[in-house]
Amino acid sequence: MRALRSPADVADASPDQLVRWAAQALLPTHPTPGGGAWEHGGAVGVHAPGLNRNDRLVLAGPAEGVAAILSERVDDPVLRPLVTTDLAGPVRALLPDLAVWASFGWMERTGGLAAAPGARWLRDDELGTAEALLRKVNPNAYVLPGEPGARRWAGSFVDGELAAVGADAWSAPDVGFLGGVATHPDFRRRGLSRALCSFVVHDLLERHPACALMVDGGNAAAIAAYRGLGFAYRDVTILRPSEVVAAERG
Repeated sequence: MRALRSPADVADASPDQLVRWAAQALLPTHPTPGGGAWEHGGAVGVHAPGLNRNDRLVLAGPAEGVAAILSERVDDPVLRPLVTTDLAGPVRALLPDLAVWASFGWMERTGGLAAAPGARWLRDDELGTAEALLRKVNPNAYVLPGEPGARRWAGSFVDGELAAVGADAWSAPDVGFLGGVATHPDFRRRGLSRALCSFVVHDLLERHPACALMVDGGNAAAIAAYRGLGFAYRDVTILRPSEVVAAERG
């Protein structure tokens, strides 16, 4: 098993944007220390502590190599091994003590995107209003202003009132990341969220080779909206030890 030391090493070992995103944990600027990455049998695994609020072990590649990397770290109870859903079955066949804990969507795209008018980056004195909007509309958001990973926040306004927000948050060298998207209920169905997201994504694609986001796999409207911005969807699955899954589900 070969250790990978940098995001560039991970990019050389795998074309998968999900593991390339997780490779930001290898940077000295990552807020939570202790990350690592490995290659085995054409597979890559990246341990990313504190990434998007969770300790993650993101894996991609042939199931045999993924299982070999995972088998050396599966006893860590705080890790949340993350693989594409089509890989989860073959990996569980090799490691039958693992169970499905949760699933959600990962969306990604490359190339350029024109920015729609109507959004801008927020000033520091506007971040409190952005946080209040998020806590009202999307209290389960994985990033808030002032938290680790939140680099810049964008907003759309209606008559001077902040109506929609979104962030450049947890962006990696190879993959810009869109998070913290929320629209005030009074201003929905006006295209504000689409304009805001296109503004942020345009900027991220100017700075990074790819852009990605996470989405609830059951939120068909959000998935359709992001597909309209050129994003492709993949189901991803979190695997945990069977006893952990059974205990948490009672």
